[in-house]
Amino acid sequence: MPSFFEKETYDELQKRLHHLTPDSERVWGKMDAGQMLKHCQFPIQIALSKETVELKPNWLIKTFFKKLMYAKMPYSKGAPTAPAFVVKESKNFKAEKASLQRWMDELWEDRDNANRRPHPIFGEFTKEQWGTMQWKHLDHHFRQFGV
Repeated sequence: MPSFFEKETYDELQKRLHHLTPDSERVWGKMDAGQMLKHCQFPIQIALSKETVELKPNWLIKTFFKKLMYAKMPYSKGAPTAPAFVVKESKNFKAEKASLQRWMDELWEDRDNANRRPHPIFGEFTKEQWGTMQWKHLDHHFRQFGV
C-alpha cells in the first residue's frame, strides 16, 4: 500500500497537486476545488498536532471505520465526512493550494516522527497507518478532481 512517507509516493502527490487548477471539475461530491484543498489540510494538521476535532466517536466508528482508513481498498465516492471537516464556504483556490502544499511539506519533513499523538477520532495509529491514511485521503480527493 502506498504511503505519504515514501519518497516516490510523496513526489507523485506533489505532481498531482500541481496539476489541479481552479477550473478542475469534480467527478463526484459537492465541494469545488478550493473547498477540497481546504478539506485536505485537516488530516495533515491532525497528524502534525496542529488541529484537533471535538467529536465523541461511537464504537462503530472506532472499530469499523478506523480500519477502512488504512485498508487496501480506496475510499468510496460517497464516503462520509466528519462534520468538523466539511467545508461549505467559498475558498480562494490559489491560497488553499499554497496552504496544502505547505502542510504537505511540513508533514514530509516530520515523516520520521514515531510519537504522534492519538488521532482525536480514531485513536492510536502506527507510523505506517498514518502514512497510508494520508496517501489514501489525498488520492481520494485528487481522483475526485481528475488528477
